[in-house]
Amino acid sequence: MLKTIESREDIELLVDEFYKRVIMDELIGYFFTQVVRLDWNTHIPVMYDFWETTLLGNIKYKGNPMLKHIELDKKEPLTTGHFDRWLSIWESTIKENFMGEKADEAIKRATQIGGVMKLKIQQHTSHGEHG
Repeated sequence: MLKTIESREDIELLVDEFYKRVIMDELIGYFFTQVVRLDWNTHIPVMYDFWETTLLGNIKYKGNPMLKHIELDKKEPLTTGHFDRWLSIWESTIKENFMGEKADEAIKRATQIGGVMKLKIQQHTSHGEHG
């Protein structure tokens, strides 16, 4: 039975399920396991905070995801294919676990954020050290 996204616990379930899938993905998993070698105990709570802030309006996240991804692109170039795969896994994780307005908003917001990140990274690399 699909549920709606209403609480921090729902956000935690979504983020946990997503990252279980993403780290196993043959196209983008290595970003999380080799390029960055994320400290999961630090990174996952930040993702909980980010999505709780984004979807539920409880202001928990105060970081700058753009800068993090520009730095990541310097280590290993992020392509449209990488963004598309991330979004595809995000969308399927949501649709298999959740329904309703907040689930739709989670997909919409991820699409918007991904689009802006792609653009910013492209601008940065065309004006920065890669260009």
